[in-house]
Amino acid sequence: MPLCCRHGRQHTIAPSNVNFRANIWALKMEGCTHIVVTTACGSLREEIEPGDIVVLDQFIDRTTKRQQTFYNGTPSCLPGVCHIPMAEPFCGRTREVLIDISRKLGIKCHSKGTMITIEGPRFSSKAESHMFRLWGADVINMTTVPEVVLAKEAGLCYASLAMATDFDCWKEHEEAVSAD
Repeated sequence: MPLCCRHGRQHTIAPSNVNFRANIWALKMEGCTHIVVTTACGSLREEIEPGDIVVLDQFIDRTTKRQQTFYNGTPSCLPGVCHIPMAEPFCGRTREVLIDISRKLGIKCHSKGTMITIEGPRFSSKAESHMFRLWGADVINMTTVPEVVLAKEAGLCYASLAMATDFDCWKEHEEAVSAD
């Protein structure tokens, strides 16, 4: 399957403007059964250092502007309402494969982690970063939601390899997070 660029080839599409529904639906229509994504993220934990991989198992949604269903009552969507369970949003079997491969390759990999997804494109304030840590989030990004939700709704197995690039802004005496 081809690799996809959520933000466009030149990183020109803001996180809230990514057409997650079109991306997931196109993969489903092409016969895709499993989606393995990569995502850059900020670490909210001392033990998750820049360069570490986290195989996500949970999420917290802090987005507000994104379509999160294929069943929203409009003519261009599927009819009806879909109440999709989200207790286990990421595919357990695919996660285990990714964890096993990471370990065999000697990659520092955390076998679970909670991603908090914020609207973006701005980064967190220091107060928000501390609050997200208190909530139990391990890493932070701008794209996991609604992608994981839509994949689950579409019946696709979804797993994410999140790579920490920085310590967000909570950690004192660390370089501030930047888009670079």
